[in-house]
Amino acid sequence: MHGFAAGQQLHPTDVQALSAILDSTEPVTPGALRRHLGITSGAVTACVDRLERAGHIARVRESADRRVVHLRYLPGAQTRARSYFSPLAEAAERVRSTFTEDDMAVVLTFLDSLNAELTDRRQR
Repeated sequence: MHGFAAGQQLHPTDVQALSAILDSTEPVTPGALRRHLGITSGAVTACVDRLERAGHIARVRESADRRVVHLRYLPGAQTRARSYFSPLAEAAERVRSTFTEDDMAVVLTFLDSLNAELTDRRQR
């Protein structure tokens, strides 16, 4: 993530925002992105501004309510991101395929527990 961010002159938070927009099955609004990233509205505005200037996303008004803004990943930028991260995804899949389902259950339990612990520590 840091390598992609540096190569695109972006902040790591910007890459997390791109991932959230790319992976979402619903249209993403700046407010939804703010809640997902856990940042202030000013910080999400700055993030969206950087991503738009860099040609990664566009703000789109798609509804009759002109106040509603959706963030859309631009096709060319989406191709760049997929191209950059494909080797990582392929390597992860090769390694994952060497584990049994029981092994993966233990790994997932560990990662879920670690994420819960880290979330708890951050909230203290």
